[in-house]
Amino acid sequence: MTMTGDGEGPSFGGSAMLEIDLLKTFAAIARTGSFSRAAQSVHRTPSAVSMQMKRLEEIVGRPLFAKDGRNVVFTEAGDDLLGYARRILRLNAEALARFRCADTAGMVRVGTPDDYATRFLPKILARFAASHPLGQVDVDCRPSNELVGRLDAGQIDIALVSAGLGCTVPTTGTIVHREKLVWAGVRWGEAHLRRPLPLAVSGTSCSWRLRALDTLDAMGLPYRVAYSSQHYVGQMAAVLADLAVAPLPSSVIDGDLVAIDERILPAIGHYEIQMMRSARAGGAAVEALAGHIVASFEAEDGVLGEREAAE
Repeated sequence: MTMTGDGEGPSFGGSAMLEIDLLKTFAAIARTGSFSRAAQSVHRTPSAVSMQMKRLEEIVGRPLFAKDGRNVVFTEAGDDLLGYARRILRLNAEALARFRCADTAGMVRVGTPDDYATRFLPKILARFAASHPLGQVDVDCRPSNELVGRLDAGQIDIALVSAGLGCTVPTTGTIVHREKLVWAGVRWGEAHLRRPLPLAVSGTSCSWRLRALDTLDAMGLPYRVAYSSQHYVGQMAAVLADLAVAPLPSSVIDGDLVAIDERILPAIGHYEIQMMRSARAGGAAVEALAGHIVASFEAEDGVLGEREAAE
């Protein structure tokens, strides 16, 4: 460390910088939960990802990962860096969108299940509107398996679809979000104590439903499907009336909605959202919206991670 000539304070020697590509891979590891899936997400080989993370550790001068069997676990320094990485990546995406595409008009057709549209699209569309005030977005809400067919047919440009938890949709896109599913009940409710356990679930093809039922079957817990709705708001209505419990993302747990203790009902697992793009899609507007989707989920994951750490 040296003092600057004008006496304004210390400056640190060296030319080490946090490289955007390294931070993208680091954030992808946090998002997907593994080096191999992160490699697929950033279109690199697992060995290349390992080399990138070794380089990142050399730059920051701290170990970022702790050994915990086959699981990816961050050290304290890794957790700290993740917060910085997400903010840097978000600012980078916003800056590029502002200067590359500010005056570009265009239509983008995006498909998503309606629960993702309710929870995630408002922030994504707000970002897109800021960089593309003349842009137009056509939103198509359908189940994930239908969206894949429309994507292949070139009827939509970008799709947000479910992945993980035994979902039949192949993971060929970019994993943009990973989150824990919990059993949701109403505060001070008793539905979770009833047997057979009353459930509020989505349609029969929903991967959340299938994984939740498989989990209960494995534990030998008797249950019955008491309420069915394609939209999680419909499931929440039954839950808030203390008529059933439902497998829902941890991020929707708020107010009178609570997560049932895993000592009472077994853990379900994590679900993932992948962003898929049509081979026929192109143009500045599509590129910008795809960038805003990634940046928005990076911000969402940062808030969710802080919330889980606090709990």
